[in-house]
Amino acid sequence: MFFDGIIIGLSAFIIIGIFHPLVIWGEYYFSVSIWFLFLVLGLIFCGISIFIHNNIISAVLSVAGFSSFWSIQEIFRQRERVKKGWFPENPKRKDRK
Repeated sequence: MFFDGIIIGLSAFIIIGIFHPLVIWGEYYFSVSIWFLFLVLGLIFCGISIFIHNNIISAVLSVAGFSSFWSIQEIFRQRERVKKGWFPENPKRKDRK
């Protein structure tokens, strides 16, 4: 039997589950200015995946990279969710008006 697809699917599920709270936490503490970190991480993960010969590891790194790219969009959406009152805003952050 081949479990590659199951391993990649489970890894994608876990990675997406990790990035969701990272977006919330990042917006809460750093505002949308953290988008650049998600871009750099995405480029690093995708860049490394190109040079890995193991298909599973390469796919998992690619999933992490593209989840990081998706998080750039989500960090800006999170700002809007905070404005709507769906998530708490950080009262200690100076950039809030």
